[in-house]
Amino acid sequence: PPRGGVSRGRAEAASRPDKRCPCSASPVVAVAAAMEKMTSSVKQVPAQLLRARPGNSLEAERENFERGQNVSINKAINAQEVAVKEKHARTCILGTHHEKGAQTFWSVVNRLPLSSNAVLCWKFCHVFHKLLRDGHPTVLQDSIRYKNELSDMSRMWGHLSEGYGKLSCTYLKLLITKMEFHSKNPRFPGNLQMTDRQLEETGENDVNNFFQLTVEMFDYLECELNLFQAVFSSLDMSRSVSVTAAGQCRLAPLIQVILDGSHLYDYTVKLLFKLHSCLPADTLQGHRDRFHEQFKKLKELFYRSSNLQYFKRLIQIPQLPENPPNFLRASALSEHVSPVVVIPVESTSPDSELVVETDELVEMDPSSQQDLFENKFDDLFGSTGPTDPFIFNNQNGMSKDERDKLIDQLYKEIAALKDELASFKAESKRLILQLRGRINELEAELAEQKHLKQQALDENEFVKGELEEVKKKQDVTEKAQRSLTEIERKAQANEQRYTKLKEKYTELVQNHADLLRKNAEVMKQMTLFRQTQEDMEQMKMELEETVQHLKDSMEQKEQEQTHKLDALQEELQSRNAEVLSLKSTHEDSKQTSTVMASTIESLASEKTALSQAVDEKESTVTMLRGELEQAKEALTAEKDSTNRTVEGLQNQLNEKESHEQALEKQLLDEQFALLRSAVEEAEGIIQDALNRLEDPLHFGCTSSADYLITRAQATQDSLSRLQNGHTKYLADKKDASSLLQSVTLFTHLMSDTIVQGSATSHMVPMEQADNLLDACKRCGSDVLSYFSNLKDSTTLSIADCTKVRESLNQINAIAEELRPKGRDIKQKELGDLVEQEMCATSAAVEAATARIEEMLNKSRAGDTGAKLEVNERILESCTGLMHAIKVLVLSSKDLQRDIVESGRGAASQKEFYAKNSRWTEGLISASKAVGWGATVLVDAADLVVQGKGKFEELMVCSHEIAASTAQLVAASKVKADKDNFNLGRLREASKGVNEATAKVVASTKSGKFQIEEKDTMDFSSMTLTQIKRQEMDSQVRVLELESQLQKERERLGGLRKKHYQLAGVSEGWDEDTK
Repeated sequence: PPRGGVSRGRAEAASRPDKRCPCSASPVVAVAAAMEKMTSSVKQVPAQLLRARPGNSLEAERENFERGQNVSINKAINAQEVAVKEKHARTCILGTHHEKGAQTFWSVVNRLPLSSNAVLCWKFCHVFHKLLRDGHPTVLQDSIRYKNELSDMSRMWGHLSEGYGKLSCTYLKLLITKMEFHSKNPRFPGNLQMTDRQLEETGENDVNNFFQLTVEMFDYLECELNLFQAVFSSLDMSRSVSVTAAGQCRLAPLIQVILDGSHLYDYTVKLLFKLHSCLPADTLQGHRDRFHEQFKKLKELFYRSSNLQYFKRLIQIPQLPENPPNFLRASALSEHVSPVVVIPVESTSPDSELVVETDELVEMDPSSQQDLFENKFDDLFGSTGPTDPFIFNNQNGMSKDERDKLIDQLYKEIAALKDELASFKAESKRLILQLRGRINELEAELAEQKHLKQQALDENEFVKGELEEVKKKQDVTEKAQRSLTEIERKAQANEQRYTKLKEKYTELVQNHADLLRKNAEVMKQMTLFRQTQEDMEQMKMELEETVQHLKDSMEQKEQEQTHKLDALQEELQSRNAEVLSLKSTHEDSKQTSTVMASTIESLASEKTALSQAVDEKESTVTMLRGELEQAKEALTAEKDSTNRTVEGLQNQLNEKESHEQALEKQLLDEQFALLRSAVEEAEGIIQDALNRLEDPLHFGCTSSADYLITRAQATQDSLSRLQNGHTKYLADKKDASSLLQSVTLFTHLMSDTIVQGSATSHMVPMEQADNLLDACKRCGSDVLSYFSNLKDSTTLSIADCTKVRESLNQINAIAEELRPKGRDIKQKELGDLVEQEMCATSAAVEAATARIEEMLNKSRAGDTGAKLEVNERILESCTGLMHAIKVLVLSSKDLQRDIVESGRGAASQKEFYAKNSRWTEGLISASKAVGWGATVLVDAADLVVQGKGKFEELMVCSHEIAASTAQLVAASKVKADKDNFNLGRLREASKGVNEATAKVVASTKSGKFQIEEKDTMDFSSMTLTQIKRQEMDSQVRVLELESQLQKERERLGGLRKKHYQLAGVSEGWDEDTK
């Protein structure tokens, strides 16, 4: 019944309170009270729980999930050149496990502009790689449908040759290969983690499956290595790219590549050991070569990755062994160690972590949850108050049936309420689990934040360390810069010093010239000085004479004045006496005395002046003597310094001349050493050519006289250049380049001439072959003698190449004699002869065909049994051969007609044949050989059919016809255009002749085997002595047959030489060549 009945019961009970006793409440009232209490309890449940009904909660959860995935995918795959954050990628992975697929991921990715942004495409590849490895197993099935779109995107980005475009192209190829590999091998999980037993089960005990699986792993690992190399080649490894955001963006996907590569390497090694235990080593040579190549690349890339700072804190990369495993030794498998990649363990797993994003969280303490969800229904009804066991009898005036119906109705409502309560409990438990999952997620995020904090601290420490290293490097760089500056300064100083020395040297040279000029001037000045000195000495002598004369005159004057003074004194005395006597004359006497005193004073002043003049003259003489001494000393010092400078410059000049002489001598020695080494090498080449003349393997080599003549003429020209180079070297030994070039060219041409001469001697008669071979040997000996003179400094000037030239002329003359001489045939005769021979060949073939038909008819009429069967088989094969030859001859005629029409121009057909006489003669000879061979084959077949011939003759005739037809084909197509239709027909006809010849030989052999009787060897009745005797007789017979075989082979060789000689005569060679 509907819940409205319960509500009406509650309303009636509430509307009649005065008619009931409090102690006698009916069960209906109790039930109503219990329902009201339960309803009030339910109202206490938060609105969030009431909204989370089963129908609406799934849609809300799905909406929250899609919104959270959309946010995480867009945060993980963006256009910023930074590495993908681990938490966003992990959210995408957990979403695939929650959804059990990748539909949401691809629905978001399809809206991203991956084809227009290379960085966005690169980060998509990284996230998609993570999903393929760690996502839900159904990610592969959901993603394989997008393989064509990924392939088109890879080709589009492949048009870029650098940057993220090239990297995205390589990464997309890797992802496509990974999807194809897992599609073909579904037993391999996305992360490639398998046990040895699981790996063994993938091959299903079939070696072919293991073989194919190994090839697919090689292709998979090759794509991994290509991505590795592409990333490293795009980075500038000279800088610390692993600490930059752009570098980490490119390096981050390599972690997944390292994880895949380590597993692939391990499985490849184990599969190769498995294959080597089942297959031969030669069959697996390609596998081993490819493994060794990938091993070297993977080892190098692992080593380079382990040295990057970015990987050191995220992953521990294993190191591969020094050498690859030896698959040829089965015990080496026990030495193999599987590489283990160590990465930090995540705090949560995809199976246990659930992503729940809600607008608001419900917070409930455990006590309220316990009170709300764990109370029993009976407890709720037990709280309505005490019940009286005596109030169940018609309390409300209702009948028993109505009461029972009401009770049944209430029981049904109680059951419905219990079901609803159970659904509430289940929903509350689910919400509790979601809340606990959210709590776990928050704890995980808290742990991740702590980890990121620690990682940031580590990065901070690392950046500090890097900064210190950068500072140290900067200091080292500054020191290096300073040292470089110092070195440059020293270099500039040395350059300046060198410039100054050079200028000083130039100045010294100039000073030397100036000093030489000054020396001449000084000599002139010395001459003048000597003359001046002589004049000074003469002047001095004159001055001394003058001084002496002055001294004498002064002494004389003094004596005179003394005498005058004495006389004056006497006169004074006399005057005094006279004064005394004559006082009257006193005044006169005073005047006379004054005059005398003035006279004495004037004489004294004159004496003083003379003394001063003498002193001045003496001081002048002394000064002139000092200047003379100083001039002598300066002249002597200047002369000494000039002599020292001249001696130093002369020594430097001598040293320079000696150094130049030494360098010139060294240059001459080096030039001669080069010449000697070149000549020694040339001697080795010539000696090798002479040794090849005696080599048995060289006896099979052949050549023509025309080619030998061209080689000999080229050798003579190079000999002339060699002689000119020799003359130039003797004139100027400083330059040996022309002689070296001439020696090299002459050596190779001379060696080729000797070898070609020996090869030509194998194709000519014995006598002429010996002459040609002796001439080649003599020429080689003359060349070696000439070279020995060239490499000796004492005989270099007298080295003469006259004998070499004479030997070359002799070889040329012999070759001229060996050249075939064309016959003098008129134009009409040659053209007619071609037509005649071709017609004769056709007639011979027709006649041979008719004879074979006639012999076949006779054999059918007269023979029976096995002989008839053999004859029919042989004659039918011969008939087929004749028909093939007929088709060949007709095709040859058509081709010749095309050749003549395309090559004759305005000339006639006969003129064309005459102009190309050698080719025409080849056609005639080939036609004759074909016609003759057909006739001989018919004769041999006739004898075989009659039982008179040998089967071997028939086989030899068949081979001879095949050779003749090959000659005719070669002669016909030598001037034909390669696109000519008739040339193709001729080739097909030639193939038909060869096949028919093979059938003739096969039928002849089978007929011989069928007809000839074989003796059964029965040794049962023979004794030991008889068997020994028969054995000795058989050995003797074998030796006799071998001797006969050797003689027949020699006879065959002689016949072939004679045939060659006669064929040469028939082709127009000189008759004296016999």
